[in-house]
Amino acid sequence: MLSIRVTNTLLTILVILSANMAANAAPKSLPAPPDVFKRAAGLDNGINISWLEHTWDKHVLDSSAIKPSDFQLLKQLGFKSIRLPVAFEYFNSDESSMRKVLGYLDQVLKSCRLYGFKLIICYHFGNLNDNNYLTESQAVISLWQKLAKRYLRESGENLFFDIFNEPPHMNPDLWKNVATSIISGIRQVDQNRTLIVGASNYNSIYEMSRMTPFSDDNLIYAFHFYEPFFFTHQGAEWVGGQVSTIEVPFPYDASRWPPLNPKAKGTAGEAHYDMYPRDGNEQSVHDKLQIVKNWAAQYNVPLLCGEYGVYKKYADLESRCRYIKAVRQNLKAMGIPGIMWDYNTNFSLFEGKPSITDLPDCMKDALNYNAQK
Repeated sequence: MLSIRVTNTLLTILVILSANMAANAAPKSLPAPPDVFKRAAGLDNGINISWLEHTWDKHVLDSSAIKPSDFQLLKQLGFKSIRLPVAFEYFNSDESSMRKVLGYLDQVLKSCRLYGFKLIICYHFGNLNDNNYLTESQAVISLWQKLAKRYLRESGENLFFDIFNEPPHMNPDLWKNVATSIISGIRQVDQNRTLIVGASNYNSIYEMSRMTPFSDDNLIYAFHFYEPFFFTHQGAEWVGGQVSTIEVPFPYDASRWPPLNPKAKGTAGEAHYDMYPRDGNEQSVHDKLQIVKNWAAQYNVPLLCGEYGVYKKYADLESRCRYIKAVRQNLKAMGIPGIMWDYNTNFSLFEGKPSITDLPDCMKDALNYNAQK
C-alpha cells in the first residue's frame, strides 16, 4: 500500500509540474486573446447569489432559489452580472446531487442569456491547504475540465470561470503553483474562456499587491473587499471573538462608539478596535482600494472586486448604506468593476424578501437606483 501511495503522489507531482510547464510555454496555436479589459468592465455592477454554497442547508437542492421574478428585479435595480458560488466539492461526493447542481447551472445560464446578465461560475467551498494541495488541486482541475467541456460553446463574453474562491492563508508560492495548474488544466479543454483568479489569504488585497501576474493573458484578477473587517463582519458568528464587538458605526462616530466586547480581548479584534477611529472612514476605503489599483496599473492587468458587503444582523442600516455607497463610488472612480455580496441572505440589500418595496431608501441611494429610473 505504501508503494502505491508513493507512486500516486509522484504521478500527481508530475501532473502539476507538467501543467506549470505548459502554462509557462507559449503555444503558437492559441488564437489572439480577447479584450480582457473590456470583458472585466462588463462585469461591473454585479451581485452574488449564494444559494448553491449553503452546505449547512440539507434542503438546498430541493428547489431553485432564483426565479424569473428575481432576474426581473435585478434588472430593474441595474445589476448587470451574477456571480454564482457553488460548493462543488461538497456536492460532487454524491452523483445525484451533482446532477441537480449541473441542472441548476444550466437553468441559471439560460436565464442569464434571456435577461441579459453575464454569469460567473465560482468554485466555492474548496478544502485546499499547504498539506493537501497536490491531491486537492487535481480534484479542482477534474471538476473544471468537466464544466469546461459542458459549456465549451458558451460565449466568452457572457460566461466566466472563477477558479477558486478565497484561497486560504497558505504559502503564496504554493497557491500560485496550484492556480497555474488549474488554469493550465482548463486550457487543455477551453483555450478562450476568460478566467478569474485571485491571491491567497482569502483573495487578500495585501497578498495581491505582493504577487506577480500569471503568464496567461486571458485572466481577470479578483480581490474581495471587506475593509474594515471589524465593521463589515461585526457579530459574525462563524468568525469568532475578534468580531464580537457590535453596534460599530460607519464612519466612526465617537458619540456612538460601543465598548469592546470581552470576547475580543487578546484577539486581533482588540487591535482593530483601537485602529477603527482612524480606519473606519471613506478615506481609508479609498486608500486600501488604491493598493490593488496601483498593482494592476503596474502590471497592466484587469481587476475585479468579486465581493464586498456588510453582514446585516448587527450593523445598523444607515451605516451599511453609507459603507456600500462609499465602496461603490470609489470602485467606480477607480474603474474597478464590483460585485456585491449578496442578494438574499445575511448580507442582503433588502429588509425582508427581495422586492423594491423592501429596499430601503438609503440603499436605493447607495445603488443609485433613483437615477436609473
